[in-house]
Amino acid sequence: MADEEEVTYEEEEEEYVEEEEEEIVEEPEPPKPAPPPPPPPIRRRSSANYRSYATEPTVKRKPKISASRKLQLKTLMLQIAKSELDREEEERAQEKERFLAENCERLKMSGVSLSELQELCRQLHSQIDIVDEARYDMETKVNKSIIEIEDLKQKIFDLRGKFKRPQLRRVRLSADAMMRALLGTKHKVSTDLKANLKQVKVVKKEDGEKDIREVGDWRKNVDALSGMEGRKKKFEAPGTGQA
Repeated sequence: MADEEEVTYEEEEEEYVEEEEEEIVEEPEPPKPAPPPPPPPIRRRSSANYRSYATEPTVKRKPKISASRKLQLKTLMLQIAKSELDREEEERAQEKERFLAENCERLKMSGVSLSELQELCRQLHSQIDIVDEARYDMETKVNKSIIEIEDLKQKIFDLRGKFKRPQLRRVRLSADAMMRALLGTKHKVSTDLKANLKQVKVVKKEDGEKDIREVGDWRKNVDALSGMEGRKKKFEAPGTGQA
């Protein structure tokens, strides 16, 4: 009985130790996710790799609207605009006819005598003159307002410093004329370019410093040796040398 109890106790102890080992064994940690790859370096177009950068394949985004659909929409818009313009022209013509019908009554020419017809023509001419005067006054007002608008625009450009420079023609001016144009009457000093040059004294050689050499006149020698006298001198010269 004692042996059985010891065996059972040892078995229980081994089982207890195994349970502790199982508890000690930890579960393996799950693998960590790999970090995202770093973004590619930004290449400048001015770098040496511009050619390779230009030849790299780029992903082209597909347009949301196809080319045929764009063309169809453009034609539809043009048709709508044309119909609107035609409708506006018709409305203007109708408005003109209505205004003329209200303000310009038809003339009753039946049973009108010559004097009445002349009086009617005078009235029409007077009305035409009044209308022409009003039209002329309106044109002058419009032109005056246009000139004022242009002046205001020019003032705005001047304030901004974005005025249009007038075309200048080239004029050749001397230095004095240029300084007078810039400074006005203040400029009195003449810009003589020769005045800035240094004066150099010319040293003349004296007669004693010259090399004086006795040189015979070759013309006199030629004249002396020419003719019969010259030949005699030639013959006499070797004779005198022998003597």
